[in-house]
Amino acid sequence: MRVLFTTAPLAGHLFPLVPLAWALRAAGHDVLVTTRENFVPAALRSGLPAAACGPAAEFTDLVDGEPPPLPDGMIGQRYVHGRALARMASGSLAGVGKLARSWRPDLIVSERAEFAGPLTATALGIPWVQHHWSVSDLREYRYAAAMELAPELERLGICGLPEPVRILDPWPTCLRRAHAADHHGVRHVAAHGDAALPDWLFERRGRPRICVTLGTLLPRYGATGTPGYMMDLVDELAGLDAELLIAVDDDIAARWPRLPSAVRHAGRLPLADVLPTCDAVVTHGGQGTALTAVAAGRPQVVMPHLDDQFDNAEALSAAGVAVLVPPSRATPGTVSAGCAELLGNPAYTKAATRLAEDVALMPAPSAAVALFERLPTAARTAGGA
Repeated sequence: MRVLFTTAPLAGHLFPLVPLAWALRAAGHDVLVTTRENFVPAALRSGLPAAACGPAAEFTDLVDGEPPPLPDGMIGQRYVHGRALARMASGSLAGVGKLARSWRPDLIVSERAEFAGPLTATALGIPWVQHHWSVSDLREYRYAAAMELAPELERLGICGLPEPVRILDPWPTCLRRAHAADHHGVRHVAAHGDAALPDWLFERRGRPRICVTLGTLLPRYGATGTPGYMMDLVDELAGLDAELLIAVDDDIAARWPRLPSAVRHAGRLPLADVLPTCDAVVTHGGQGTALTAVAAGRPQVVMPHLDDQFDNAEALSAAGVAVLVPPSRATPGTVSAGCAELLGNPAYTKAATRLAEDVALMPAPSAAVALFERLPTAARTAGGA
């Protein structure tokens, strides 16, 4: 079986697909990742074959304008970001179609914010599976994509955005919302590309350890990731007499001023190996970071800023594994106080341990291979034609 993976050129969108792709390879199937040209190296660093489906494109360059009047309950920021992702898909559609016709996949797997893969699959009669990151339904993304991709849908003769044959969901059932009731669970397995494991990680220590990470996008996109804010946050956290790790891209850390001695490391880190050694985690509520902390059984201080991060943070807070700090209150002092609460109240760690046990019982990515193999063969034959 040949499986084509499609993703927007964002680390948080690619990395959840990597364990699935490797599970398929381990079972003897052929896989190929396609994304924009500038992000192909990131896919290659995960050890997967990758091909470009369009020229270089940055998500932040496509985010502009104000949303039109939206249906009740929709959030403007999410619509604007969904529109940017749809524009990304519009520029990828021809490349994905050309690749699918030449490589002839039996199945297409797309992360939920990548729309060129689903349109190509539907046009060619190939079954497709969606990887559903976050607890949010993000209906604004689909609404924006339907508006932005209307000309492409008409040209392809497709009525509305297509639905997948299966939806894979890495969030434990107890944290999901009603729209995800029929999703197929797949255990979150973290992927970090070529982030190195530091040799000091497992040394004995006498102080609590706190890891601070705001993901790969926010430090380049929002005020919370600026050097000034991060230096103030580090100063506040240092008052807890804790060892601090700051997980951030190396080029971002290189532009920061000299950090105090409380900071053991600032730069890229493989969180799946790092977080089990920590006592608390400061996160932005992004899918990869939040679920890696959940799988490690570590409590979190979550300060969401974008889109689904708010819903993720609310779910974690309701489960008793996180202190939620909304943007209006996300001062360094408030975040530090949240960490002190996690370190001083064992109830958070106990709840995080129980949730980690639930995650460990979810089907591994290898279990999804059998699910893929059972998909309708008639649809595969149409795709091959």
